[in-house]
Formats: sequence, C-alpha cells, structure tokens
Amino acid sequence: MKIGIVSDSLGHLGFEEMLDAAASLGIEGIEVNACNWTSAPHMDLPKLRADATARRAFRQAFETRGLELIALNANGNQLHPTEGAMQSADLQDTIRLAGDLGVDTVVLMSGLPGGGPEDRTPNWVVSSWPPETQHILKWQWEEKLLPYWHDLARLAQEHGVRKLCVEIHGNQLVYNVPALLRLRAEIGPIVGANLDPSHLMWMGADPIAAVDALGEAILHCHAKDTFLNKPRQATTGLLENGSLTDIPGRAWSYITLGYGHDEAWWRAFCYRLRMVGYDGWLSIEHEDILLSRIEGARRSVELLRAVAPVDASDYELNEF
Repeated sequence: MKIGIVSDSLGHLGFEEMLDAAASLGIEGIEVNACNWTSAPHMDLPKLRADATARRAFRQAFETRGLELIALNANGNQLHPTEGAMQSADLQDTIRLAGDLGVDTVVLMSGLPGGGPEDRTPNWVVSSWPPETQHILKWQWEEKLLPYWHDLARLAQEHGVRKLCVEIHGNQLVYNVPALLRLRAEIGPIVGANLDPSHLMWMGADPIAAVDALGEAILHCHAKDTFLNKPRQATTGLLENGSLTDIPGRAWSYITLGYGHDEAWWRAFCYRLRMVGYDGWLSIEHEDILLSRIEGARRSVELLRAVAPVDASDYELNEF
C-alpha cells in the first residue's frame, strides 16, 4: 500500500508549497480536489481543460518531486434538485480532464436528489416509516440515480477513466455497503467504493466488516478517523447536526488518525484490506479542527507507516 493525501488537507498552501510539503512528509501521491465541494486551491479546472501546455506543467510539478498524481476528486451532489446541473457539468469536466492527464481514477459521491419532481432540496431517507419513504427511495433510484450513472459510466469509459470511486457518505443516496454494491451491480465494475472508514464509524457501522463485504469492490481508500464522544452519544445517539467546531458538544467528530481509533485498530484495518486483495492508496484526509494541518498530516503518515503493509508477500510453504 502507498500513502497519499487529499490536496485540500493542505489547502492553506499554494500548489507548489503543497507539493513540497507532501514530499517532505514522505507522502508518495496526491489526490487533487478539482471541483464542487471545494475551493480547488490547487487546480484550475477550466484552464487545464483548455491548455495542453498547462497540463504538461501540472504533471511535471508532481514528477520532479517524485510524487504520483493518483486521482482527481469531484465530491459534491451532482443530483441536487437546483444545483445539480452545475455540479454535474464540473464532474463531467473532471472526468474529461482525468483522461487528458492520464489519470484513471476519479473520486466522487453518488449524489442525492430530492424526494420527488417538485422538490428543491435533497431528501436523505434513513428510515422505513412512514410508508412514503419507500416511494421516495424507488423514485430516487429508478428515475434519478441509475439513469444518471449509466451515462456517467459511459463518459468515463470514453475518456479512459477506469475507476469511479464512490465515497460511502451520509446525506448521499449511496451511504452504506448494500447501496454501494447495488449501484455497482447495476452499472458495472467501473463503479466501486472509495472506502473512508470515518464515515462508517459515525453511522454506527463496522469498517472492518465493510472491508470483508466489499472485497474487490474497494477501488480507493481514504484514511480518516472519527472520535466517538460516548457521553454525548448516550443522550443524542449518532445522528448529529451540531456545529462542526464544537467537538465537546458533538456525538462524533473527524479527527487525526490514531486519536479516534488506536494503532491496533488501524493495523487490523490495513491487514484486512490486504486480505481482500486491496493494495492501493491510503489517501489521508485531514479534517481535524484542533490539530494543525501539517501536524495532522505528519502524525497520520507516521501511523500509516507503522501499520500499512508495503512489500508483496514472498512467503512459501516448506515442502517435505
């Protein structure tokens, strides 16, 4: 496995400074935030789409530092009832740019439409009652999600993108393992998981069990941790809508690797990934508001170096 980082994790730095910092921390590759839920401080999507010279310079900036450009990230909600068309256009341009840059991996979310044709806000259904919830889900999947994703997969294939890595994330239609596997079964193996264990943690799922269930459907992996505030959970549960900056007052918060779950947990998670055949990137996503971005990245790299398998197995059984 190799250690990467999501570029927004070092979003306070300019492009060149971000690459220098990543290289100095021992990071091997960068997943660059391109559009939608980001200010994209390290990528000018329209310019790179239009200018082959700019694309060559962009790639060279990675190569001269010994870094890999591992993926483009277009996380957002391309199925939003009012903003979806704009976000979808940027997502599609990100896929085209990935092809232009020779990058075969795009990280994104499934999208979340409204609950019906007249809705103007997304509708995340997380219960089976009252009965209209099932009609909403049927409409969202059959009328919105699946037709959109069939078209998106065709576009990706036309531009040489082989991996559409769906981040299993709350407030999206694909927010758990069964939904990801359903989408993959409908669209094909170009669709798989960007497995970020931190999201499963706050939704009450077991990321290690998710590794087993997903298996070869894991195409990419984010490395992010979650602090579960047990005293707060005792009265609120895990459904949390308080301020992200109020860590003591929240049931859960994103946190630097090792501060929510210890090194033993991360060692088990990485070993489980190796068991199901995943030997790809562990892309650090720093969203801890209490630690500086450099310190958070440095400590995350140190933990992953300690726990992530690197070399290929060369074990052979003795024959006698």
